Amino acid sequence: MKFGFFDDARKEYVIQSPKTPYPWINYLGTQDFFSLISNTAGGYSFYKDARLRRITRYRYNNVPVDMGGRYFYLYDNGDFWSPGWSPVKRDLEAYECRHGMGYTVIKGKRGGISTEITFFVPQNYAGEVQKVVVKNESGEKKSVKLFSFLEWCLWEAYDDMTNFQRNFNTGEVELEGSTIYHKTEYKERRDHYAFYTVNAPISGFDTDRESFMGLYNGFENPQAVAAGKSNNSVADGWSPIASHCIDITLAPGESKELVFILGYVENKEEEKWESKGVINKTKAHEMIKRFSTAKQVDEALAELADYWNKLLSVYNVNTPEEKLNRMVNIWNQYQCMVTFNLSRSASYFESGIGRGMGFRDSNQDLLGFVHQIPERAKERLLDLAATQLENGGAYHQYQPLTKKGNDAVGGNFNDDPLWLILACAAYIKETGDIDVLNTMVPYENDDSKAQPLLDHMKRAFYHVVNKRGPHNLPLIGRADWNDCLNLNCFSKTPGESFQTTTSKDGQVAESILIAGMFCYIGPEYVAMCEKMGKLEEARKAQGHIEDMKKAILESGYDGEWFLRAYDDFGRKLGSKENEEGKIFIEPQGFCVMAGIGAEDGKDIKTLDSVKKYLDSKYGLVLNNPAFTRYFIEYGEISTYPAGYKENASIFCHNNAWIICAEAFVGRGDRAFEYYSKIAPAYTEEYSDIHRTEPYVYAQTIAGKDAKRHGEAKNSWLTGTAAWNFVAVSQYILGIKPAYDGLEINPGIPHEWSGFKATRQFRGATYEIEVSNPNKVSKGIRQLTVDGKEINGNILPVFSDGKTHAVKVVMG
Repeated sequence: MKFGFFDDARKEYVIQSPKTPYPWINYLGTQDFFSLISNTAGGYSFYKDARLRRITRYRYNNVPVDMGGRYFYLYDNGDFWSPGWSPVKRDLEAYECRHGMGYTVIKGKRGGISTEITFFVPQNYAGEVQKVVVKNESGEKKSVKLFSFLEWCLWEAYDDMTNFQRNFNTGEVELEGSTIYHKTEYKERRDHYAFYTVNAPISGFDTDRESFMGLYNGFENPQAVAAGKSNNSVADGWSPIASHCIDITLAPGESKELVFILGYVENKEEEKWESKGVINKTKAHEMIKRFSTAKQVDEALAELADYWNKLLSVYNVNTPEEKLNRMVNIWNQYQCMVTFNLSRSASYFESGIGRGMGFRDSNQDLLGFVHQIPERAKERLLDLAATQLENGGAYHQYQPLTKKGNDAVGGNFNDDPLWLILACAAYIKETGDIDVLNTMVPYENDDSKAQPLLDHMKRAFYHVVNKRGPHNLPLIGRADWNDCLNLNCFSKTPGESFQTTTSKDGQVAESILIAGMFCYIGPEYVAMCEKMGKLEEARKAQGHIEDMKKAILESGYDGEWFLRAYDDFGRKLGSKENEEGKIFIEPQGFCVMAGIGAEDGKDIKTLDSVKKYLDSKYGLVLNNPAFTRYFIEYGEISTYPAGYKENASIFCHNNAWIICAEAFVGRGDRAFEYYSKIAPAYTEEYSDIHRTEPYVYAQTIAGKDAKRHGEAKNSWLTGTAAWNFVAVSQYILGIKPAYDGLEINPGIPHEWSGFKATRQFRGATYEIEVSNPNKVSKGIRQLTVDGKEINGNILPVFSDGKTHAVKVVMG
């Protein structure tokens, strides 16, 4: 069943019931300040780092779910309720939530009073703005009270939820007019504070949670709201909050607009104080002044809309598939940008306290947003390269505040370096900025170790070449792309981390996935060397790629598909010889995309095996048969119940590799079939089964061995977003940046008569019209640009600021 609908014209998903199968969320913010908000106003905010600069509290894994947020309560002559239904959960006469591009609007109505709240983070602003409109839709005069509420986190999110012997004694606030300032720890080592304000006089306030809530009450029944009166409490230790009370009297049909601001301020050490014990509020006053009126808020919303319209205009399509259009034109690109901003650090599944930004993750994310903001892609690329180790390896994560590698997680995930090459290639192809390879970039953030970026590419390439095992295939290290395939761990201790424990010397277990990736990504390093005039190095590198292809065909092919790995005993994994886990999805896609086995049909046989063994109603499962017992030699993958996460779930990230592979070999029908099984817009009709948002990709969907087949988990922050955008935009629709121009090579369903696309590329706009008169899936018969036929399928680079008409005839 459906719980809402897509409003494509407004680029919104409209939720019509607050009781969605799981909280359906949106992200606010594009730069430094971020908020997560659910369809009932749950969620939290932070500045740059979800752990180290957490501004508001949130209770993960709570009963009921989604507790903590920016809540409003309407008190109407003894009756009180929340516009977003939660947390009070009183029946509403009307409810609607509109999640848009960087903003969310929640509307609720009860007792003739309607309340509409618009939440967003303006551009170049360290705060969340909330525009509240209260309207009297009854036929009589109404006097109501509006209570705001949020709970301050004591900055370090992990410490906040564990170190109670300290935290219950540190809470401090300051008040000035209608503004509540949170200044816990400001008098000592912190240079930042937060504030919550409203642009109207208040009749009361609370800053102490117990005073507002009552010790034995919950969010649904705060004693101050139930009494219709604030306590004017001032937090002194314990749990500081921010709540305003505003008296509102409305004639029939009259409305009142209010602007609330949740802001973050940093001061220099010498500018921290206005006077003894009184914080310097100069920056806060400036922030408050910027949005003191509803008109200013509306102007900022228009600016935000222009920002997103510009980003989404770079690549736009019109195909016979409405759902594909909305994914490509709006939601997939939007998710790619959110994922770029946050990597895997903060969602309703990633708590924001356990990790930084992933090295592998961020490199792959770049593939999905480089066309929109290439200058920020370059910055991210250089940041990632600067954390690289001198041996070509990488820290698995880095912290966004420091941009330094995360020692707690370490490295030795042997696929990591290859993703840096792929990300760099994507940036160069998009921009033509080959000179970026001359940029001096440190190793391990040590400027004394700086070398040209091309040297980083070389060390990443040879990190694979120099780490090979008994079959001349790459050693897997701690793990490859699949973090749960831990062939050197051999863990027997409960609670021990599979990702940080190594019990073997790591000189035996090999990865066919890394081998396939090497053959797919390695040619990008070769091309870079050629572009930089290093022809001998290019020739040498190509020789290593050919050598790897030979090793794959000799030791990595199982007769009908590619093996997954060799374990520490030198035994095959992902083979028909195995008891369980006979076939894995990951190496099939990369080996086929690398052209391995194309000359004798092994690629087609492989993809047919994927269809035969891995396909299901809701997508392709990661492995089959699922593991039903713990294999100590395989690690975490075999700890999950059958059909979940890495153990035979539908891992949407690697489904994209098969979509790419099918389009690559010319089977557009199969590629589109797989695409439509996992693309969120296609799941909307069975949202009660899928459960997570029908507008963004999830990481996993329960596989065919699971009791809850079709149920998704871990939505939003996943490499699925970038890779599925690559799959549909570059492989199915076939509009792909190349070093020397824009490549056109569609792999579409044969029944399509064609499609249109607009692609901005290197300073020009290409209006592309593809016609398919012979109903083929692949192949170009004719290609013209501005009426002139060109040879091949690479559109020239114009960089002239003009629009060029491209006609493509398939056949």
